[in-house]
Amino acid sequence: MQYSSELIQTMRQALEAVMANVPAHQSVFGLKAAVAECILKAAAHGQTSYDGLVTSASDQVQAIVAMLT
Repeated sequence: MQYSSELIQTMRQALEAVMANVPAHQSVFGLKAAVAECILKAAAHGQTSYDGLVTSASDQVQAIVAMLT
């Protein structure tokens, strides 16, 4: 899939925003990569707004942490 440079920047900013809100005790190895994957999947399904990407990924953080620990 081809993403515009603007969307890539939005996805990067969304990833940093989501990661900034993860408590230190939940910041497990592999979390950032898994959150990035969530953001990529959301974008692939048409979610391209910053807020939408942040929400999509934030909603998955707890499940990802549980899976990785």
